[in-house]
Amino acid sequence: LFNVALELVIIWINRILFLKLLEGQLINFNKNSKDYAFLNSNTIKGYDDLNNLFFGVLAKQQNERSENNKKLFAKIPYLNSSLFDPQSESLEKACFAISALNYNRTLTIDTKTVLKDRAGKRLTGEKNTLEYLFEFLNAYNFASDSNDEIQEDSKTIINAAVLGLIFEKINGYKDGSFYTPSFITMYMCRETIRRAVVEQFNKAKSWSCLSFDDLYDKIEDRNEANNIINSITICDPAVGSGHFLVSALNEIISIKSELKLLQDRNGKRLKEYQVEIINDELIITDEDGDLFAYNPTNNDSQRVQEALFHEKQAIIENCLFGVDINPNSVKICRLRLWIELLKNTYYKNKENHELETLPNIDINIKCGNSLISRFDLDSDLIEPLKKAKIKISDYKEAVQNYRHARDKQQKMEMAKFIEQIKNNFETEIMYYDKRSKNLEIKQAQLNHLSTDELFATTQKVQREKNKKIEKLKKEVSLLRKEIDEITSNKIYENAFEWRFEFPEVLNNKGEFEGFDLIIGNPPYINFENLPSSVNRKKLEKLKTYTLKGDIYYLFCEKAYDIARNSGTISFIISNKWMRAKSGT
Repeated sequence: LFNVALELVIIWINRILFLKLLEGQLINFNKNSKDYAFLNSNTIKGYDDLNNLFFGVLAKQQNERSENNKKLFAKIPYLNSSLFDPQSESLEKACFAISALNYNRTLTIDTKTVLKDRAGKRLTGEKNTLEYLFEFLNAYNFASDSNDEIQEDSKTIINAAVLGLIFEKINGYKDGSFYTPSFITMYMCRETIRRAVVEQFNKAKSWSCLSFDDLYDKIEDRNEANNIINSITICDPAVGSGHFLVSALNEIISIKSELKLLQDRNGKRLKEYQVEIINDELIITDEDGDLFAYNPTNNDSQRVQEALFHEKQAIIENCLFGVDINPNSVKICRLRLWIELLKNTYYKNKENHELETLPNIDINIKCGNSLISRFDLDSDLIEPLKKAKIKISDYKEAVQNYRHARDKQQKMEMAKFIEQIKNNFETEIMYYDKRSKNLEIKQAQLNHLSTDELFATTQKVQREKNKKIEKLKKEVSLLRKEIDEITSNKIYENAFEWRFEFPEVLNNKGEFEGFDLIIGNPPYINFENLPSSVNRKKLEKLKTYTLKGDIYYLFCEKAYDIARNSGTISFIISNKWMRAKSGT
């Protein structure tokens, strides 16, 4: 019950924080006008109003909203984010919406609160819960960086990295995950992604560059070079709050800037602007060294903002992938990537308060046990694809159409189609699986021996025959048991099927090619201390499982499995395995 409640709270907090960041951007985009502030007690008078904001406003395009909502929330755009899609939150539908909360509840004000009275003293006593939340959030600056003009009243900046730390503390460390400081994610992404970029250019262009510096004078076609970089696939198999993926996003933007590849949607280079990463945040300056700030009334500013948004969108959609067993972590990771896009969203129509909609990037971050799969990575897909009449190109196109779906109906249709494709894969792969084929052969041999009548048999021949029959019976029984486990056992309840969950790393034959870069900070839990909820049976089949080992061994093994042959793996792991017998 506690876990269900926690998951619901995180869903709601995700939405409220996203809205607070949206509010900060709207105010910032409109010359600090407080007319764009909407997350306050004057506008949201109760949890019913908050629920209406989620589903009656953010989930609907302007022309679909009620007349009252059109007036009250005229300046709030439709963003197409799955955060406000009630269809995607089965837990919320099964339990209750935020409107079911009691508005009259109060909370005791924290003794170390940042809230102050008119005399400048810390507030004391009790406060209505929703009012307390709004006032607390209003004490911070939710603009995109600490140098924005919005930062009046000495407000402290809230950035995505801070949100990641907050959420990892909410989740706790029961899954063996720990917060990774920004300077570490920045360093690891810089070192590894630059190697991956060099490798990708060498492969695509038959070059023999040894270092990143070798690329500077060799690139001639910007469009081709951008496509090469956008084809790099990066995966964090224990993604947590998505810190590594956000750092990877920033690093790729920085790399493109260094290689003079950043360009607008018309192919014109952003040569007047410099990009660098400071404290895990992208800092963009013009030729005079002034910070870039989006001004929708300025054509060049509009051009740059659009370019940054679509660069980020292309990188997130094509390059960044993550898996986590914790559904709360998955929600947080998706939120952080949406936040990165929100920083550079732009007005498509200023008069109608219409911002560029956010793509459905939730399909890149998936929930599951990344260590366990029903199907081997080398399972043959050729026959299953023929039987199911599916082309990998169709699957890839369906995923892309899902990302760019402009309304809920189209998104639901594409989600249903993708699920159907995966179910067909699963059914057909199981039919052609080597275990199923082996069972078929063994069963045929058993049937033949059991029905074969020899007219002139001896007791010795009969004994040998009976031994073979008993042996085949045991083998058939074991194979049936293994197949039953695969199709129905709880061991595989959260199994993640790398074989077909990410079509971006499949070739046109359906062969698993793997990711160019595996990066992250895998969980640390000694096998002796695994919680009782973890089923060891499947983990024990992995090569690196030892009774006194640690679960990060298994993540290292999985990284080797899912990395491309010439790929890179970069993990934070303890150095103890180099001294421990279990680390051999």
